[in-house]
Amino acid sequence: MTTDTDVSQEQRAREDELVERVLDSFDATPDARLQQIMRSLVTHLHAFVREVRLTEQEWKQGIDFLTAVGHITDERRQEFILLSDTLGASMQTIAINNQAYANATEATVFGPFFVEDAPHVELGGDIAAGAPGQPCWVEGTVRDTGGNPVPGARIEVWEADEDGFYDVQYGDDRTAGRGHLFSGDDGDFRFWAVTPTPYPIPHDGPVGAMLAATGRSPMRASHLHFMVTADGLRTLVTHIFVRGDELLDRDSVFGVKDSLVMDFTEQPTGTPTPDGRDLDGRPWSRVRFDIVLAPAPD
Repeated sequence: MTTDTDVSQEQRAREDELVERVLDSFDATPDARLQQIMRSLVTHLHAFVREVRLTEQEWKQGIDFLTAVGHITDERRQEFILLSDTLGASMQTIAINNQAYANATEATVFGPFFVEDAPHVELGGDIAAGAPGQPCWVEGTVRDTGGNPVPGARIEVWEADEDGFYDVQYGDDRTAGRGHLFSGDDGDFRFWAVTPTPYPIPHDGPVGAMLAATGRSPMRASHLHFMVTADGLRTLVTHIFVRGDELLDRDSVFGVKDSLVMDFTEQPTGTPTPDGRDLDGRPWSRVRFDIVLAPAPD
């Protein structure tokens, strides 16, 4: 296998000269930040090509792969986000842009299945809206890092059903397993959902082919998505995960963080529900998730 260290001095000089010419082409970029990004991109891209001594056939395969990612992307499926997620680029970007702050809740990946204008549900309402799965009572509070309640925080919630599908994957315009609500006067919130279960990310496209070729699983650990916004505070995009899930240490998009693993406690059949809801004798679960929001960036 040819490596960068096997290259002759003359060949190395030719490659260095090309990199410099490409970098110089951005000298007149009026936006300083764009110039910085483009120059860094070129530097690292050329370093990768030279390090692995990329063949022309491999270069074409890469172009074909990215073309296929674009072709399968539409208003319901974002394969580029899926690619970013499975390469860890999404989580790295999130880590950079959500730096640790006091006891603020950690962020994780946004995922490709968020939908704007999800239905509004009142406190104690049901976001499942008919999605199959075991009922799950979710409750908690929204506070700032000083411990003060945050009333009126907008809480967006979405999840897959027990069959591993989000509503948008069915293609029949159903809305289920998603909604938004607002925290109460004491920062409290509560709602019904379904108990999260593991599921595979979409793997019938080019990203799935990449995972298969590299011996990786498309499975995601069980989780429930949250996005929380409030005036003067940093927007939080996160999940909570089910303690005991065997996929916690090999989530396909690297989204699991220890602080986000929660106890989803099983409730035996016949256990009274917090709001008196009649579950027709079905078992259910409950989880508590107390959210702490960092101050908004300056």
